This record gives sequence, C-alpha cells and structure tokens, in this order.
Amino acid sequence: MPNIIEMPKLSDTMTVGTLVKWLKQEGDTVKAGDMLAEVETDKATMELESFFDGTLLKIFAPGGSQVALGAALCAIGKPGEKVEAPAPKPTESAAPAPAPAAAATPAPAPAPAPVSAPTVSKPVAAPAEPAAPVAAGPAGRVKISPLARKLAAEKGLDVARLTGSGPGGRIVRADVLAAEKNGSAKAGSSPSSLAPRLAPASRGPIQEERTVPVSNMRGAIARRLVESKTQLPHFYVEIELDAAPLLALREQLNTGLEKEGVKLSVNDFILKASAEALRRVPQVNGSWEGTQIRYFGAAHVSFAVAIDDGLITPVIRDAHQKSVFQISTEAKALGKLAKEKKLKPDQFTGGTFCVSNLGMMGIPKFSAIINPPNAAILAVGTTVKKPVVKNDQIVIGQTMTLTLSCDHRVVDGAVGAQYLGALKTLLEAPALLLV
Repeated sequence: MPNIIEMPKLSDTMTVGTLVKWLKQEGDTVKAGDMLAEVETDKATMELESFFDGTLLKIFAPGGSQVALGAALCAIGKPGEKVEAPAPKPTESAAPAPAPAAAATPAPAPAPAPVSAPTVSKPVAAPAEPAAPVAAGPAGRVKISPLARKLAAEKGLDVARLTGSGPGGRIVRADVLAAEKNGSAKAGSSPSSLAPRLAPASRGPIQEERTVPVSNMRGAIARRLVESKTQLPHFYVEIELDAAPLLALREQLNTGLEKEGVKLSVNDFILKASAEALRRVPQVNGSWEGTQIRYFGAAHVSFAVAIDDGLITPVIRDAHQKSVFQISTEAKALGKLAKEKKLKPDQFTGGTFCVSNLGMMGIPKFSAIINPPNAAILAVGTTVKKPVVKNDQIVIGQTMTLTLSCDHRVVDGAVGAQYLGALKTLLEAPALLLV
C-alpha cells in the first residue's frame, strides 16, 4: 500500500502551509532522506523530507497552493502501484482561519485519512527563497521573488532576460544562479537593459502599482501584532544612558582580541545586560496566562532579525548563564541562519524576553510592540553624540535611549522603571558584564 505524506505542523502557530515547489516529480525514484518539496510556513521556508524508499507515484498538491495541516501532499510506493487521491477532509474544503497567535495550545492536526498511516515529515532547513506565488501582472512585468531580484542586481544580471522555474514562471534564486553560471542575462548586453539607468530619476512612478498575495509569514505577523496591540495593555518607559563606557570597553576588547577572531557588537552587550537585568528584576520575565501569571526561571532572550517579507526572533537560551562572548558567537550564527531562512523551530520559539535594535539604522529611539506571550520588549536606539552635563560642565557625550514596552497585566510601572534602572547600571559599568 502506498505511503501518504501529509502536510506536517512545522511551527507552533501554523494552520496552513504553502507548497512552494516540488523538488521531485511524479515517477521519480526517491530514497529516505531525499528532499521532496519546499514548504513555506508562517515562520520560515523549509524542505519536506521523505522517510520512504520508492517511487513518487502521485502529487496531490500543485506548486504554489496552500495546504491545510494533515492534508495529503503525495504518495510514495512501488513502481506501477495504483493510488487514488484521499477523500477530502472537512477542513480541506477551504483554508481554515488561522488560530490566534497567543493561544495557549495550538489546534490539533486533523485526523489521518483512511488511505494509510500519515507521515509527519521532518522539517529541514531550506535555502532562503520567498515562495508565495505571484499572480500574473500587467504586460512587461517580470515575476521574480525579492531575493532573486536582489541577487540578480548584485551579480549584474538583467532580470528581463531570465527564465523562471518557480510557480507560474516566477524567477527564483536558482534561476539567477544558473544564469550567472552560463553567462547569460548580463546587464547592459541589450538596449532594453540600459533604459532604466538612462531614464531621468524624476520621471515615472516610484514603482509599478501591483498587488501581491500575503505570505504565510506576513499574515502571521499581522495577526500577532493586531492581537498584541488590541489585547495587551501596553505602557512605555524610557531611559537615556551614557554609552561612552560601553563603546570604550567594546573597542578595547575588539582591538585586544582581534587575533582570536573576537568582534563584539553593541547588541551583544545589550543582550547580555538584558539577561542580567532580568536576574535583578525577575518580575519582568513573565507571561500572562489568563487565570495565572507564569514567571520563568531562565532568561531566554530573543532578538529581532529583519528578513525578506518580515522578521523573526531567534532565541539565545539561558542567556543569564552565558558570557558576552558566548552570546556574541551564538547571536551571529542565529542571525545568519535567520537571514538564510534556515532556523529550526526550536531556535525561534520559547523566548521569555525580546530585544529589538534599530540603532544600526540610525534611529535614535522608538517603541516596539510586545511579542506575545512575552510581557515586555526592549527597543534600542542608536548612539547619539550631543552636549551633556558632567560634573556641572557641558561636554560632548555619547548617549543611548532605551524604551521598554510592558504588558500592564504582568508588569507595573514601578517594576518597568526598576528594570530599566538595572539595565542602565549594567551598561554604564559594562565591566560588570564580564564577570
């Protein structure tokens, strides 16, 4: 009897998955461990792995389609073996409404179809390729993923001369790499490719007017942020600190340990200080659970990373027990995986506190929206050089503004202020973070 592979639950909030594209075709021989398809969830793009040896007999879900949890994706069996499409389940007739992001327990997957025992395929990291299908646009429009467009620009390729292999003829990352390898589609090799560079910057629209489907990730972000702002009573506390000692220590360590490959960032110190401040003011390290408040014994500090079509928050687990050097190494590795959309679910779930840093983009200060079920999030601004008063003298100083967004159901104003005070103490005397 053929083995039916169903849409697995690849993240805690996932209710549907987008079958980006098939990596195998009907009739192909597959082995256990082979990657069958790319699946986009609300958190990342992952590859679907086969646990069976045999022939890919039937594909039930075409590339670009949205598939409910537990719905049949394909069948694997012996060559020539007959297989029929499983009877539709009640939840498969239409894509179900996504469950609220803050639900304590996600809805269970639908019961398996009677055709055969379902196999929940193991998620494996996939190349960073945004995969929501794009509908055909006006004449002349090039259907290309944001990542592929960026890659083509970096490699000097004319996207108008690329051929797409993605859903609906969409140009994806693999198409750009193939064009680079065979030397085709070089920008500047045709008159049409010169037109955009020669056109006056002041003419024409800023971009082509269009609509694009909402990806699973963007949809999940939208739901969670609306829920957070409408259901969590936010309040904000802000503090300005002297960043000069932190910058000086960072420079000393990076200079002295350069040969060892050490390159600490300001954010590494922020993550470490955030965990240490949670040790000093543990009431912030909690979560509202309706009839109870859960206080966590470990500081699992997450940090926001911007990626194509959204953001994701990798987690530094047990940050209170790690040195700033360990945190730096782990944060760099997680950030790289996040950019490549290769994070595994356990690397971006389970955070108890979050840090969002826009300082590297020159933003002096901002207020962040709490990431449920956390009770607080820290917004970090850039270092600003300005006149300050020291010892009753006006001197040039370097300041940084931190803003804490708090869930008032868990954290009161005084507690939020105490937390920022502890954070200020640690960052103005950063040697304390090396102990």
